Amino acid sequence: MAIYDLGDLCILLVDDNAFIRGVLESLLRQFRVGRVLTASSGEEAIDSLKVGGATIAVDIVMADLIMSPINGLLTLRWARNAPESPNRFIPFIMISGAADQENVIAARDHGVTEFMVKPFSAANVYRRLLEVIDRPRQFVATNNYFGPDRRRRDIGTRDVEQRRMREEDITIVRSGGDVVQTKTSSAVWYFRLPNNLRAKVGGSLVGRSAGGEIPTALLEQAEAELQRAAFDFTEWARRYIADLTNLCDEALKVVGSRAKQFEAINLIAHELRGQGGTFGYPLITTFATMLYSATGEGRREDDNGVEIARAHVDAMRAVIRDKVSGDGGDVGRALTAGLRAAIQRQSVIG
Repeated sequence: MAIYDLGDLCILLVDDNAFIRGVLESLLRQFRVGRVLTASSGEEAIDSLKVGGATIAVDIVMADLIMSPINGLLTLRWARNAPESPNRFIPFIMISGAADQENVIAARDHGVTEFMVKPFSAANVYRRLLEVIDRPRQFVATNNYFGPDRRRRDIGTRDVEQRRMREEDITIVRSGGDVVQTKTSSAVWYFRLPNNLRAKVGGSLVGRSAGGEIPTALLEQAEAELQRAAFDFTEWARRYIADLTNLCDEALKVVGSRAKQFEAINLIAHELRGQGGTFGYPLITTFATMLYSATGEGRREDDNGVEIARAHVDAMRAVIRDKVSGDGGDVGRALTAGLRAAIQRQSVIG
């Protein structure tokens, strides 16, 4: 098995959360990725790809899904379909705490290469990098899709390129000078290109090899780096919890629609639900996920709805204040029971 050297790789990392962007950048540097470009928005990422196409080529994009105004899906769509995109075949790893089925399917249908769920570990990042290096899927072009073959197994769906088709009915491209044309006009094209990415890190250019790995010592160093970042996470979480408290206070003073405040609470809950488990506080992920659901579609925006949100915030504050790591044992169970009781109490009022 080859030992990969990522020193010649350039990865574009896109996340509007500066803390998480810094953590992921540090992990990639622990894996000795040669160049890590960062962007704080989809718009900045697109600008970087445009510039990169003329100077240094980006090999892999890692982008958060939920960003504003240009989110990860729009960034992916630009990379796959825009005439200005420097590499429409670029491996694209979507990262999100919102791993709901609709988001995963939307990313797949936009041409994502891999989907990495938050909370993440160094090993998760490691596996996703190896996946795009060792097992690139053929690209498919139809009249309504361009991206990696959406079949991970030989399972048919209603999508045109996923039906069982004879290869003589498909135009196959293996390189710029190696195109197997069909006898008649083809509605489906397969791009089976050389694995230049694997060759770049020290693996085989063609064929299916046993794959490779990143030195184990680097993975251990990356895990240690993630543990060190947990100390910074508590400060970051405290700031977000303070913001949530202020939003609840503000909402109670509003006469009329409180949509603005609840949408802001929902967005912060999304950020927190994706991070707690990464840094050893899975109860933060649990409570933030509950808050995300409570402030999403179908939410109540009356005073009781605000108090339900506040109960979630109080529970998360207790977790950070008392450093309740892991499942928290008896303390964690008491906090969870207390939160559920507060939700029930406010739900039956009015």
